[in-house]
Amino acid sequence: MARTVWGSTVGKKTVMAVSGLIMLLYLVVHMIGNLKIFFGAGEFNHYAHWLRTVGEPFMHYEWTLWLIRVVLVVAVVAHAVSAYQLSRRDIRARPGKYVHSRPRASYATRTMRWGGIVLGLFIVWHILDLTTGTVHSGGFQPGHPYQNVVDTFSTWYGNVIYIVAMLALGLHIRHGFWSAAQTLGVGSRTRDRALKIAANVLALLLTAGFIAVPVGVMTGVVS
Repeated sequence: MARTVWGSTVGKKTVMAVSGLIMLLYLVVHMIGNLKIFFGAGEFNHYAHWLRTVGEPFMHYEWTLWLIRVVLVVAVVAHAVSAYQLSRRDIRARPGKYVHSRPRASYATRTMRWGGIVLGLFIVWHILDLTTGTVHSGGFQPGHPYQNVVDTFSTWYGNVIYIVAMLALGLHIRHGFWSAAQTLGVGSRTRDRALKIAANVLALLLTAGFIAVPVGVMTGVVS
């Protein structure tokens, strides 16, 4: 049954929708946690330490965090693979150009594929920068996330990479949230307007919330 579902177009779209919503939930929580940086180094570093002790003593140190990471990796891979396969299937189904012009799609719709690639590359860079410290500037300090974030956004390229990625994220969410609702059968003629408004609001709040951190460092509010 699993193979049959995965092999169908509807099944792949459902996988995309569910994995996308899992990542969206994580992004909301992650953004709220990031905004704690405006309450000072002590508050932000304490929050980062708390993430590693969630579930203790039932869960060992960092087990809950690693469980979240595994779920996210599975969601990202499932989302990317299903998106790629659906794209290839769409190309095979219509290898030639349309005789009549297709209705003009929104900017977010037309950039979903490139936006996904940008976000995939950003995830790799973000992990190497603030999790492993491999490409971090200014000397990575394990256990001091506040200072590491300030170091990253004290460089012009750190700000450019992050802000461009967050703009791509906003466009991706704007179209993806509404599309996921349609795939899961939540959308209808009466609900479409509300769903589109919700998608726009979510995209705007997440984009603004994430970009607020580098802007805070650039303006000296976070230092």
